[in-house]
Amino acid sequence: MKSKSVLIVSVLLFALVLSACGSAGVAAPAAQPPVRTITVSGEGKVILQPDIAYINIGVHTEKPTASDAVAQNSTDSQAVIDALKSAGVSANDIQTTNYNIYQNNQTGPDGKVISSAYDVDNTVYVTVRDITKMGNLLDAAVKAGANNVNNIQFDLADKTKALSDARASAVKAAKAEADELAAAAGVTLGDLQSMTLNENTPSPIFYGKGGGVALASAAVPVNPGTMEITSDVTMVYGIK
Repeated sequence: MKSKSVLIVSVLLFALVLSACGSAGVAAPAAQPPVRTITVSGEGKVILQPDIAYINIGVHTEKPTASDAVAQNSTDSQAVIDALKSAGVSANDIQTTNYNIYQNNQTGPDGKVISSAYDVDNTVYVTVRDITKMGNLLDAAVKAGANNVNNIQFDLADKTKALSDARASAVKAAKAEADELAAAAGVTLGDLQSMTLNENTPSPIFYGKGGGVALASAAVPVNPGTMEITSDVTMVYGIK
């Protein structure tokens, strides 16, 4: 039994020696140097004139009976639509967005109904493709019977080129900042590692509401102002 124990111990020691020799012969993987980077940002901005507008134009009618209110509102609304078409608006650019009929009760101090009427609202959403005619168009609509004018929104029919210009300007600004910082730090720019983009294309909005007498006195002055489209980029470069 003693000789077997000695033999087993010898085998184990031999295995340990081989394992140690094998481990010594395999080189451990070299530690990777940390990736050094520089993060920069740039903004591109394009300011331009709107070339299209959207507006809600409506007719509100109040009559003692629902049938009278509907009949009068239909007549006035058709007159407004005809006036818009005569002013140069295409039928495809006039869309009904709201039509409501409701009872309007007036109550006294005791809560009892003292008078009752029926109200009808008909609103169309109009796309104006020649905004230089906006003032005359509003004047014509009001003279035809429109008594609700709300939410004039100016926009660009096609933002493709403006967005492209803003992006190019943002990337150029970020690259210039990266070159400047690298030179100041005494390092060399490497490959672009990543880039993120954020864009903002707000549309200026003019909120207005007017009655027939106020707007029909003269062509309505409308100022579309300007639009600002911005692109922001964040770029990460490797540095050497």
